[in-house]
Amino acid sequence: MTNAVFKLIRYTGLPFLFRELVQRNKVTLLMFHDIDAANAASAFGFLKRKYHIIGLQEYLETRQTGRQLPKKAVVITFDDGHVGNYQLLPIIRELQIPVTIFLCSDIVGTHRHFWFQHSTELLPERQQMKRMPNTQRLEALKRYGFEQTREYDDTQALSHQQIEEMIPWVDFQSHTCFHPILPQCDDETAKAEIALSKEHLERDYSLHINTISYPNGDYSPRDIHFAQEAGYMCGITVDFGFNDIHTDLFRLKRISVNEGRTMDELIVKASGCFGFLKQLFHK
Repeated sequence: MTNAVFKLIRYTGLPFLFRELVQRNKVTLLMFHDIDAANAASAFGFLKRKYHIIGLQEYLETRQTGRQLPKKAVVITFDDGHVGNYQLLPIIRELQIPVTIFLCSDIVGTHRHFWFQHSTELLPERQQMKRMPNTQRLEALKRYGFEQTREYDDTQALSHQQIEEMIPWVDFQSHTCFHPILPQCDDETAKAEIALSKEHLERDYSLHINTISYPNGDYSPRDIHFAQEAGYMCGITVDFGFNDIHTDLFRLKRISVNEGRTMDELIVKASGCFGFLKQLFHK
């Protein structure tokens, strides 16, 4: 049923209209997480044919210099730093496209787990946990054998060696240390998660970190202040919409295309028309 809906929307021509009219003079940030190599090859190939893929840093430089943005500009981003992202490196090199991956600094390079994918048993509670105060969430996760500094047998995040190999081709930026929901953290924890992630990534990988992606897209004015105080240039949300030279740099909008199981889904979501229809019907 879901696939049929995406196919129907695609062939109404709405994605084409959004791409040629709405996205033409905007910058669209797309969010992936852990798409497999086969789907990524199809998705990236389509995006390269239909859009002008630019790097996040190119967009930021354009904001600083006042240069004109290319038409139908798209920035490809990934959140978390999943180990599967390493399988995309040959595709990124072959297509020569810029990609930004936001890393959880204290999970990558270790055998620690992402709290939200530690166990399939916690899936029914995952959304509820996102609304808990941070200390309560960590306590609840102990029931599933999760501790954020514990080293497990399997690896969920990119290794140090993998990141080093990808650095010439990928722009790595910050996604906090352990992926908490920032507005659910006390001041001390939120400030440390934001500042120390930047510090650790620059120290451990010699990266230049100037952007933070807020975990789960949740942020508050306090968290923006902490990001500015830590020396970031901008912050990435999951607020739906498109960007231009006037968009608040600490509230950059982004469209979730996630794993794009079919090309119909990828095309519909990347155009923004699916998000628009969701908002319209929700209202």
